Amino acid sequence: MLYWLSNLSEGGDLFNLFRYITFRAGAAFFTALFFGFIFGRPLINYLRRVQKKGQPIRDDGPQSHLSKAGTPTMGGLLILSALLVSTLLWARLDNGYVWIVLLVTAGFAGIGFADDYAKVTKHNTKGVSSRIRMGLGLGIAALAALAASLLHPEALTNQLALPIFKDVLVNLGFMFIPFAMIVIVGSANAVNLTDGLDGLAIMPVMIAAGTLGVIAYTVGRVDFTEYLGVHHVPGTGEILIFVAALIGGGLGFLWYNAPPAAVFMGDTGSLALGGALGAIAVVTKHEIVLAIVGGLFVVEALSVIIQVLYFKRTGKRVFLMAPIHHHFEKQGWGEAQIVIRFWIIALILALIGLATLKLR
Repeated sequence: MLYWLSNLSEGGDLFNLFRYITFRAGAAFFTALFFGFIFGRPLINYLRRVQKKGQPIRDDGPQSHLSKAGTPTMGGLLILSALLVSTLLWARLDNGYVWIVLLVTAGFAGIGFADDYAKVTKHNTKGVSSRIRMGLGLGIAALAALAASLLHPEALTNQLALPIFKDVLVNLGFMFIPFAMIVIVGSANAVNLTDGLDGLAIMPVMIAAGTLGVIAYTVGRVDFTEYLGVHHVPGTGEILIFVAALIGGGLGFLWYNAPPAAVFMGDTGSLALGGALGAIAVVTKHEIVLAIVGGLFVVEALSVIIQVLYFKRTGKRVFLMAPIHHHFEKQGWGEAQIVIRFWIIALILALIGLATLKLR
């Protein structure tokens, strides 16, 4: 919204700064960060009052988690509020890609909120049925995929771009919509499964988002794309502002979510942030790169799929408990040890993802 102040510029003055994506991204970051610091404690106190018993804890989970009983959930509201306010303030609101990512984030936040609300009101770990959640998620993803395909340049419409093999495009045709739906819904659910320890999900989300933000800014600039030999998607640079706001809001949340957590993200946050990552990958034509930079989330999701399928077939378990971070807990790893090591893995994968921009 504040971008329009650039119309007051005559060149070389303060208002001219509002033309630059990098300036507005920095402003969005600090706006979201301060929002988190200012409203974090009041929101936590409110959630504690209205939820009383907090998020239900699984009886079959690690025994160390029983001490977390009473911790409020829906802390994702803090991230999303900071993200929404900052993005609306600093991004260009005539940019369709920004609205796609915002609406996907808000849509999955709504699904997550309904699930969290059902859990805390019923005082059990069963929220909204998985079929309803999946159906709503697929509907939101379908609309986002269709909108993205209409906004993409004609040469990239319904095409799948491959990292490293940068001159190769795979024409998915009408299959692009279901493919993009799988990317967005899969990303949302993978992040949701990762959110099981204090601080475990939010930092890898910020790392992956930061990587995708750099990619979005890069593919949105014709000079950068010509130098790197990647496909140019005009307008995606504005997504960097959304990403900066996400990181600022995420750090504000992490201040209260660091062990021992004063609040949990809940499905409200994890589904929304995962959906946002998927949407950014779709609009920037970097769906495969998302599987690299979000590799930690992929492994978490695969651990659950493998566990379920193997148990149904043999009656035995591959892991002591799924998702895989619980497996390491059962092996005796400390919570902080798991979280920090997973953060390191997320950072390594993000650097590999960024390297695909230069590799040919």
